[in-house]
Amino acid sequence: MKHQFTTAAAMLLVAFIPAVCPAQTSRPATATQAGSSTTSEPSASGTSTSPSGTNGPSDYTPTHITSVNPPPPAPAEWTLPERLKWMSELLLTVIAAVFAWMAVSALNKIERQTRYSEETAQAAVEAARAALLFAESQAKAERPWILITAAPMPGTTNSFSVMATNRGRSPARVVTLAECIAIAKEESELSATPVFQAAPHAPVAPTLLLPGESVSIKSFGRDEVKTVCENDEELRRIEEWEEKIYIYGNVVYADLTATGDKTFETGWCCWYIHGRQKSGMIMAGPPEYNRHT
Repeated sequence: MKHQFTTAAAMLLVAFIPAVCPAQTSRPATATQAGSSTTSEPSASGTSTSPSGTNGPSDYTPTHITSVNPPPPAPAEWTLPERLKWMSELLLTVIAAVFAWMAVSALNKIERQTRYSEETAQAAVEAARAALLFAESQAKAERPWILITAAPMPGTTNSFSVMATNRGRSPARVVTLAECIAIAKEESELSATPVFQAAPHAPVAPTLLLPGESVSIKSFGRDEVKTVCENDEELRRIEEWEEKIYIYGNVVYADLTATGDKTFETGWCCWYIHGRQKSGMIMAGPPEYNRHT
């Protein structure tokens, strides 16, 4: 009985030795963290037994605890230079954002101003064009206009005159006259533009036409038909209306009240209708032959 008590006391002492061992004071067994693993190392003798037994004394090797995952490091201290650097970067970011917003706003204003300027310029161009058209219309309304008509000659039979009448509001001065006679089946057979055998010439006497005045620039009668025809066969074709006599020309005139050398031109074309007994004259010809400027 005494031997058993001595054995139990020895085993209890051996069990408490690891708790008081100086090598284990810095890492007690009770300080193990959750998530760490423990490993058991055998004693030098290579045997391990339970701390208590019923069949006499036994050896017991204490368990050595090793931590696999070290504790997390403490956060680094945020020093003053790092704080100043962060504040400066934040300030620069804010300043850059403000300048970007100001730049975008300025670009939008410039775009609006450009659009307004373009609209204003377009309106100015349209106003100038309207003013120019009005000035041109006023100038045209005030300038002389010579129109051509065909009328019978007073006191004669089957003779006609080509009359130039000033229908404008300013006096006109006749500069040159041109005329020609052509024979064709239809006016479509005439040349595309008037062709004159003689160069334009100035009137025999200076001709001034006040508004509403008229002057004869060409006369043609029945007796002159034979002089136009080359032979009797051509005269017969004209009498049968198989061919027609076209008399055409132009009048170049200037505004007597205007300064400069600007001139205007009026073209004309007439069809002399030759019958066996009576004759007539009417305005005819392609548009190029009756052109006005």
